[in-house]
Amino acid sequence: MDLLLILTYAAFCITIFKVFKIPLNKWSVPTAVLGGVILIGALIFTMNYNHPYSEVSRVYFVTTPIVPAVTGTVIEVPVQGNTQVTKGDVLFKLDPTPFEAKVAQKEASLADAMQSSVPKLKASLDAATASVSKMVAERDRAQLEVNRNKRLVEQKAGTQRELDRWLKELSKWQAAVKEAQAKRTQAKVEIDAEVGGENTLVARVRAELAKAQFDLDQTIIRAPTDGYVIQNTLRPGMRAASLPLRPVMIFVHNESHYYVAWFRQNSLLRLEVGNEAEVAFDGVPGQVFSGEIDQVWPVMQEGQVQASGDLFNFTRSTRPGRVPVLIKITDPDYQQYINTIPGGAYAQTAVYSEHFHHVAIMRKILLRMSAWMNYIFPFH
Repeated sequence: MDLLLILTYAAFCITIFKVFKIPLNKWSVPTAVLGGVILIGALIFTMNYNHPYSEVSRVYFVTTPIVPAVTGTVIEVPVQGNTQVTKGDVLFKLDPTPFEAKVAQKEASLADAMQSSVPKLKASLDAATASVSKMVAERDRAQLEVNRNKRLVEQKAGTQRELDRWLKELSKWQAAVKEAQAKRTQAKVEIDAEVGGENTLVARVRAELAKAQFDLDQTIIRAPTDGYVIQNTLRPGMRAASLPLRPVMIFVHNESHYYVAWFRQNSLLRLEVGNEAEVAFDGVPGQVFSGEIDQVWPVMQEGQVQASGDLFNFTRSTRPGRVPVLIKITDPDYQQYINTIPGGAYAQTAVYSEHFHHVAIMRKILLRMSAWMNYIFPFH
């Protein structure tokens, strides 16, 4: 734009020299050059500071990388690339055979837990209870023998050896009673343990079945929202892995695009929400669309830091960075170009503040001249 302004002034001076036949000498030419430097310099400074311009602007859009929740072999891809789909439409399917087998296995385990495992726990409790009764009876019998032999020894009608044998027998059955009671307590705890009113064994198997069913459901991958899949290259027979770094599709959402202009930090004091703005897309030559500043983002990527074991390093801050400004295009004529301007389109943006507003006309003229120059295709 600065070059356009200089060329315009040069053309104006040439016209003045020709029309008024001003001689080219050591006074007229330096005067014209010096006047141009002062005039253009003052205008450029005033215009650039009060009415910022960004030659780096772009349309941004949100995408979602499609990664299956489970790993499997693709058997069907009904979605077509660049074709609109609605939320819930099938994008592709994985072979469900191994997941169906897993569900069947867990269903059988659940049936076994409900019909067999719980009754087994009840039977174990009954057996433990019977064992306790038996051990208690043996202990009581040994206790009676010990008492009887003690009386006989006191009356010198029995032997100490027989008494010692029954004391040893009593000690054995007392230990057996404690062990049987512990087994009965464990069996009772196992059968009484519940999660949400259900036996823990049944609850665990039911949870495993729910996980297996979830994995089976994930073999059908559906559209997350209304939108379309861009550049679909997935085909049946390919292996789709549940790895975040290996998406198999890119899904573009049906939502408004975000137009962001990147301004130099020198212009920060003149970037205010609500200020008038104009946009000229490279892909729409000769057209300038009106709008306004919607947001001035308070951070820049160059200053971003994350938790790590490294200290801040000066060499990592080599660029000053630019201020991202979200522009809302309000021009009614823009609607007819929405389908023409693709996401990622490049553009130029000018913002007009309330300061030195009369100088804004020059910025508007220069922006329109730049828009008309978009008809010229550079050779690369």
